[in-house]
Amino acid sequence: MVTIDVSSVSTEEELHGLLKQEFDFPYFYGRNWDAFWDAVTGLVRIPDHIRFAGWAELLEHVPDGGRMLQLLLDRYRAEYRPGLLVEYT
Repeated sequence: MVTIDVSSVSTEEELHGLLKQEFDFPYFYGRNWDAFWDAVTGLVRIPDHIRFAGWAELLEHVPDGGRMLQLLLDRYRAEYRPGLLVEYT
């Protein structure tokens, strides 16, 4: 399991930077949701169990980014990795 603390993220750019770092996305990661989808479906394998700590704070500061991240991870689980466990705490 990997725990990613998103409580101090205040912009979508910061969120993408943190995701790039934590998931070891390549240097050319585009820092947008299309690039995120491309990365998780073809460039890297994300962990089987992910916990996002500070989720309420993220949704307070970056609501659209938080919702998009959750939507894409739900889609990824449905299409590619039914065993993926994602927690939002």
